[in-house]
Formats: sequence, structure tokens, C-alpha cells
Amino acid sequence: MASTQARIGQQALAVLDVALRVPCIFIIDAIFNSYYDPGSGWAGAMGKVLVRVMGVLISSVVLLLSQKALFKFYTLFFAVLLGMAAVLINYYATSHIDFYSAYYKAALGFRLLPRNGPTLWLGMAAVQLVFGVGYVFLLNLQSVFAALVVLDIMIPLWGLMIELPADVRQLVAMFSGLALALNTAVCLAMRLKWFYYSCRYVYLLVRHMYRIYGLQLLLEDTWKRIRFPDVLRVFWLTRVTAQALILVYVVRAVRRESGDATGGATDGSSDSQGYLLSWDVFWDLTSNLIISGCDSTLTVLGMSAVISSVAHYLGLSILAFIGSTEEEDKRLGFVAPVLFFILALQTGLSSLDPEERLVRLSRNMCLLLTAILHFIHGMTDPVLMSLSASHVSSFRRHFPVLLVSLALFVLPVALSYALWHHYALNTWLFAVTAFCVELCLKVVVSLTVYGLFMADGFSNVLWEKLDDYVYYVRSTGNIIEFLFGVIMFGNGAYTMMFESGSKIRACMMCLHAYFNIYLQAKNGWKTFINRRTAVKKINSLPEMRGDQLRDIEDVCAICYQEFATSARITPCHHYFHALCLRKWLYIQDTCPMCHQRVYVEEESRDRAAFSNNNGGYAAPQDAAAAAPPAPGENQHGQPPAELPADGAAAGAQAAGGPGELNNELLEDNDSIEYDEDEWGTQNGSTPIEEDYINDDTDSTED
Repeated sequence: MASTQARIGQQALAVLDVALRVPCIFIIDAIFNSYYDPGSGWAGAMGKVLVRVMGVLISSVVLLLSQKALFKFYTLFFAVLLGMAAVLINYYATSHIDFYSAYYKAALGFRLLPRNGPTLWLGMAAVQLVFGVGYVFLLNLQSVFAALVVLDIMIPLWGLMIELPADVRQLVAMFSGLALALNTAVCLAMRLKWFYYSCRYVYLLVRHMYRIYGLQLLLEDTWKRIRFPDVLRVFWLTRVTAQALILVYVVRAVRRESGDATGGATDGSSDSQGYLLSWDVFWDLTSNLIISGCDSTLTVLGMSAVISSVAHYLGLSILAFIGSTEEEDKRLGFVAPVLFFILALQTGLSSLDPEERLVRLSRNMCLLLTAILHFIHGMTDPVLMSLSASHVSSFRRHFPVLLVSLALFVLPVALSYALWHHYALNTWLFAVTAFCVELCLKVVVSLTVYGLFMADGFSNVLWEKLDDYVYYVRSTGNIIEFLFGVIMFGNGAYTMMFESGSKIRACMMCLHAYFNIYLQAKNGWKTFINRRTAVKKINSLPEMRGDQLRDIEDVCAICYQEFATSARITPCHHYFHALCLRKWLYIQDTCPMCHQRVYVEEESRDRAAFSNNNGGYAAPQDAAAAAPPAPGENQHGQPPAELPADGAAAGAQAAGGPGELNNELLEDNDSIEYDEDEWGTQNGSTPIEEDYINDDTDSTED
């Protein structure tokens, strides 16, 4: 119970912290969007610039304050506001209110103040008393000074009650305001020391973090400490909501005035229609809100924060739906807003005219949608491959991933069809279409590989060509994707030279050329070379088929499956499936059993020591001894019926090796790892050639 209350308290403080930082963003945004008139003389221009700079500086400092300092600042700020409100009420009451004559109405037509004088006086006295108590409480004044402050606030109302002359009442109100202002100034001056030490502490802390952790970690810590994405999100939503309420009120007021001008309506249908907006009016209001929602850099950041929240929860929903637990797949809430902000900067979104801004924003959103779909495919593809490779037979596990993959294929097709149906061909439409086609290609490749793995799972025999087919499918997809990258680079170059060139676009093109063209081509070529080398090594090894294969009476040491069609023999006389050994050779050029090199020269192969899959070692006397065993013999070189129980020692003695082995060599070879020195001298035997020893490095020799 206590932990729950503590958590609720922390969440409430976090909400309050974000709410108190939002006004700073509003002030900075208003300063940057305010009209600046340079024709008022140099003195006036300098004054306006100074005011704008000071406003931005103070708002930025308040925005970056710690939570404790922020709360204390707003405590003083609200105290000053209450004092100002009390002074203004006293001035207005003593100068403009007649307690015995008029009705008072608010802007919306409702009666604000009562008519008779005593009731009005009592109401204002209650309001002033609340303001005075709040002022005293926020400034934490002592009891004597607190009573004097409340008395000072109430004195002008007493002048109204005893009906002092108007000039005397105004003089009393003026002296009351001056006394309250003097008390406020003294209280703030007494807290200047706290303000100085707070600023100094923040400066020292920032300098220390910069020296120890660097600028990047300093910015990341500040970003998280002030909850800047939440602040931007609340700022943008509050701004758009306020603008929406104002626009709806204006539209209804205009409708009401137009109805009054035409004589009104004969029934109550006009009232109900006044609260309902037609589709055209609703679309105009939405367009205006969207246009004003990205009219400055801060509003673009706010919209990016909203997009981040939507993308984050969308990514979490998809991960939960497909059953993925990868932490790296939760970055959609970071990738989407960054891409949107880069697109906005690249196209100069906030500086465009309103109509052109709406068109550009819609185009950027289409590009962002295709990027999000690409990221979602990156989330679903590992899950799809994992389910197919692990041969999971549950339909409930496969259906969500397949449904998302189908949606990733249908949505780009529908988007491309809708865009081509309403727009003519241009560079933007070409880019969106290319991204959609590329996404459809990725989905087809993933589903094809998924089908191959599922077919292999239902097969009873080893499908040795599976790896080749998967490689061919993925290579084809990667080649087409690489070609799309080159085409998109050309499209971007054409856009930069003939349509809208900018430095940000040039930087993005350089990044695209490096990551999506150069690195992809480099990695693809490296994979091709490694695969060709592995195939060459596999083809250089002798192969066993037919009767010899049936007489092996052993399994592959990698997959633990029997040899159905063929087997490859390493120079150390170990048997493996060609597919299994090739996958192993992608990683390192050694035997999985004894760690000797698999691909060796012909003149040295006859001298190589060899061992079987059961751990026996032998040193052949001639080339015939190193040849594959004849039918009826196993990998020990003896008929199965004559194999002793102690296979390791007997196999070594039958091959002409040392007469006696230590106890360490009687264990299974899979649990034995040797260093370079241990390989060279095992129990005083003849040192093995260093050419055949893998000294813990991955060889890529042919």
C-alpha cells in the first residue's frame, strides 16, 4: 500500500513537473512567432531585441531548472501574481464600480456580479481574503507580517463600505498597492542569495558532467531530466486544443450572426445545426489546425513528439501481437519522430506558405508511413524466420506474424494505387512508389524463405540444397534492393539539383550513399566471396556415396543426423554433411571435431594426423592409410565386429600410433581443447605440423 501511494505521488510530481515547464515553451514560441517591426528607430529596435533575448533566456533557464528549484520558482511567481491580482481588484473596485446602480455581465452574456451593494462588497472581500491568505502562504511570512499584509489588502474595501470620497478611496488603494509591492520586493530580494547559489550549483554541475561524461551524455541527461518529449507533447496538444476551441467558437458565432441577419429560423433546427459542423467546415478546421501545428520549429518538434508516442505504442502493440520480445524492436518510437523531423527540416516545412505547407506535410507523412512499414517488417522478419527454422507447428503462433506480413504487402499496394490515382508522376511520387515496391519485395522474400524452411521441417530427409535456395532468394532480394537504392540516389540528386536543393538534403544523400549503397554492396560482395571460398573448400574434399556411406555406421558430428545421400571427409578423417560443414566453414576454417584446418595442400595432406568422430587419434604410415575406409569398416579403420570396447586406445594402436595414451585422451574429443603448444607435443609423440593447426584465428585461405 505504501509503495503504491509512493508511486502515485511520484507520478503526480512528474505530471506537475511537465505542466510547469510547458509555459516556457509557449513563451519561447510566442517570441519567435511575434511580429518584429524594424522601422521604429534604432533605440526602439534595440529595446525590442533586448526584450526578446531576455525573454528567451529567462524561459530557457526556467525550463532547465531542477524539479525542486522549479517548484520554488513557481511558488514565488504565483505569490507575485496573487499580489498583483489583489492590487488590481482594489484599484478597479475603488475607481470603476458603482455598488448601487448597474448589472454586470461577462463576455458570454452571463451575470457576473450581484446587484445590491452589500452582497457585492462581501463577495469581493471574500476574494481578497483568499488572495491575501494565498500570498502569505506562498511567501511563508511570519504571523505578524502576515496579518499586516492581509489587513493592507482589505483596507481599500473598508473605504468602500464607509463610503469615503472617490479621491480618498483611490489614494488609499494606491498606498495599499505600494505597500504590497514593497513587501514583495523585499521578500524577493531576500531570496536573491538562494537564486545565486542555485544558479551557481547548476553551473558547477553542468561543468562537472561535461568534463567527466562529455557533451553527448550531458545532453541526454538533461533531455531525460526535464522530460523534454513529454513537455513538447503537452505543448503541442494544448496549443492545438486551444486553437480548435477558438475556431469552433468563431464558426458558431459567425453562424449565429448570419442567422440573426437573415431573420432567424422558425423552429429549433437552427440551434441543433449550430452545434453540428458540416464535412467541408470540419475539413477546413482540421486543415487549419494541421497547418498551424507545424508553423515553427517548436511546433514541428511538438508534432514529432506526438508522432513518437503514437509510433511507440504502435510498435509495442505489434510486438505483443506477433509475440516478439526483442528490445531492439522497441525503437520505433525513436526512429519515426527523428525521420519526420529530418524530413521537415529537409523540405523547410515551417517556412512554407499555409497551402503549400499542408501539401508538403501530407507528402512527408506518406514517406514516413512507408518508413514505418519497413521498420515493422524488420520486426516481423526475425520472428517469421525463428518460427520456420524451429519448426513450430502451432497455428496460433504462425497466424499473427503471417497476418502482419500480409498487411505489409497489401498496405503499400493500396497506398501506391491511391497516390497514382490522384497525383501525376513526380519525384516525390516516384520515391514513395519505390519504397512501396521495395517493401513488397522484402515481404515476398521473407515469405519465400519462410516457406522453404517450413517445407524442410515437414520433410523426413535432410534437404542439402536448402541453404543454396535460401541464399539465392535472399541474394536476389538484396540485389534488387541495392538497385532501388541506386535509383533512389539518382532521384534525390535530381530533386536537389532541379527542385529543392538544401544542405540537409545533401547530407542525407551522402548518408544514403554510404549506408544503403556502399556498405550494402561491400557486405554483399564479402558474403559472395566467403560462400564461394567455402564451396571451393567443400568440393576439394572427398565424397562418399552408396555402400560406403551405409557402412559408416555413424552420424554427422554437427547436426547428429544420419548420412542419407552423401558425406564429406575432412583431411583428419571426420565425416560431415556437406551442408553442415559449409555452414561451419562460413565461420572458421577448422574441423569442428579436432580443430585442424580443413583445406590443406595436396602434398601435406598425407602427413596430417587424423581422428574419427569418436575421439581416436592415428598417424597414417602412407597415403593409403589416409584414404577413406573401405566398405564394412567404420571411422576407426577396423571392422565393426572387431572394435574393442575401449575404442579410443584401440583405434590409436591399430593405426600405428603410440602404444599408450594418457587418461586425458580417453575422454570424448568434443570436450578437449588444445593450445598451440599442446597440439605440438602430445605425450611425447611426433609434433604435428603447424601448417595444419588453427592458432585461434579464422582462416580464409582457398
